[in-house]
Amino acid sequence: MFMGEYNHTVDTKGRLIVPSKFREQLGNAFIVTKGLDGCLFAYPSEEWHGIEEKFRGISMTSKDARKFSRFFFAGAAEAEVDKQGRILLPPVLREYAALQKDVVLVGVLSRVEIWDKERWMQNSYEEDEMDEIAEHMAELGFSI
Repeated sequence: MFMGEYNHTVDTKGRLIVPSKFREQLGNAFIVTKGLDGCLFAYPSEEWHGIEEKFRGISMTSKDARKFSRFFFAGAAEAEVDKQGRILLPPVLREYAALQKDVVLVGVLSRVEIWDKERWMQNSYEEDEMDEIAEHMAELGFSI
């Protein structure tokens, strides 16, 4: 399970250091793709294969399914960790997530999210808003 928040930078060549705690779970090669909310998602290969299998079970007669599968899979790239613990993010992914320099890597259960730091800082929530979201989560069967 991924959790935690780490600040790093993308260098001028598009390389990003992956925190050692995340590298342990992601392995030496993993998948990075366009995520939701303007960030990137990084998945261990095993988790990615599970996602692929789920998509194979979805009917492509649905326009939304076709659009989302194009968005999710066309933007995917295998990332290999170098000896310095860095990955090279393809330009198309850096552009999608507006990754210029300061980056935040966030562990979210089965994936790592890679955010532009400024975008990440905009994700702050008011306490009342979180209370309302928690109520909706309870309606979905989740409680803490």
